[in-house]
Amino acid sequence: MNCETVWASVQTELIAKLDADTYNRYLVGVVPLSLDMESDAFTLGVLNDFVALWLDSNYKTIIAEVLSAVLGTSITVLFESGHTRAAADISSAVAPTIETQPQPDRRKPRSADEDAIFTYRPDFSFDTFVIGNNNRICHAAAIAVSKDPGKAYNPLFVYGGVGLGKTHLLQAIANDVIRRSKCARIRYLTSEEFVNLYVEAMQKKSLPAFRRRLRSLDVLIIDDVQFFEGKVGSSEEFFHTFNTMHNTHKQIVVASDRNPQDMSGLEQRLVSRFEWGLSAEILPPDLETRVAILKKKQEKQSIKFSDDILFLIAKRIRSNIRNLESALTKLIMNISAFGSTMTIDRAEELLVDKFESESSKLLSIEAIQRRVAEYYDIRVADMTSKKRPQNIAMPRMVAMYLSRNLTNFSFPAIGDAFNRNHATILHAVGKIEKKMQVDETFRHAVGQLSRQLRT
Repeated sequence: MNCETVWASVQTELIAKLDADTYNRYLVGVVPLSLDMESDAFTLGVLNDFVALWLDSNYKTIIAEVLSAVLGTSITVLFESGHTRAAADISSAVAPTIETQPQPDRRKPRSADEDAIFTYRPDFSFDTFVIGNNNRICHAAAIAVSKDPGKAYNPLFVYGGVGLGKTHLLQAIANDVIRRSKCARIRYLTSEEFVNLYVEAMQKKSLPAFRRRLRSLDVLIIDDVQFFEGKVGSSEEFFHTFNTMHNTHKQIVVASDRNPQDMSGLEQRLVSRFEWGLSAEILPPDLETRVAILKKKQEKQSIKFSDDILFLIAKRIRSNIRNLESALTKLIMNISAFGSTMTIDRAEELLVDKFESESSKLLSIEAIQRRVAEYYDIRVADMTSKKRPQNIAMPRMVAMYLSRNLTNFSFPAIGDAFNRNHATILHAVGKIEKKMQVDETFRHAVGQLSRQLRT
């Protein structure tokens, strides 16, 4: 069977599975080169090595599945760089009869600024962001950046675990900048969107236009920047975009699930750029902040729950804000559907799966004691001893603080584990929180321990 005939059949199936827009964006320029039934290999030609690598990572599996279905045998897909497809071939590659083919958009094209405005969630604002000890520094830095882009902290690097509010804070910056200046040129992108736009520009040979559009922005915000790891071409492009914008005093804001020093998969020169400005960490919220988040989330709901129920959720779900929201939504949906009164027992029954899932993620106090002792090079026995020299007392208080923030144990239970009373634990937690607010090096050390324990 001719490889071009096979590919014509495969195209139709791919369009149906992926939708025509995705196919036109990433696969329309692919050239069928050869079909070797002896080795069960189908070779496709692409523009260059980067496109070959990107397609291999993102679309190789689905192409192989469709090919195998069409040919009735297992097929291996290979990509070969250095091939382009004629414009006439590309124009006829997508069958117009496919139902998923989108209709032409006859609306007046929006400007780059209008595109940016439609990208952001209006509910992700500073007004709806709940401030606590876990995120106070990040919030203050974000406010400063939105008031004076390019001057306050450039770049601003926000990092922390999943579901702690990084995206909310980044989009709050975007919304606030637009509110202050309607003419501001600003773009919020995830790193995946940046990569997709870069690949699209390469395929369409429009890299100069892509670069002009991004590098002329007043503010560029990139979320989940850790996904640049291992993507050589796009991280190289972002590096040069970063340099150009920074040299012209344009604001750059990035977010990641880890701090710059822990991003081993990125080139060191890009990591060093992240350290030029301010790196601020968002930590998991404490109990009081979790309750405040739940109260804020239910403000716009017609259904309101008692503080007892909100405290139940906040005490049992400690990992991240998304899980808090999910639990609250589940209770609201139950009331909406059945109209019954929500009691503590009923809430406990409805959320048992979420509570059990949360409990499985929690650490033991003993594990925290061991990790902190190892970090500060002291004995585990020192955690429960009566010794009080500074080189032991401070690590012990750090372990108490982490036990309170990373487990569901009460102050008395934590006290028992450290051979102390609950008042001592309460004092230690307060002291560590105050020290973290004024000592950046100490805050970084505690944050690093927290991340290590969570993973």
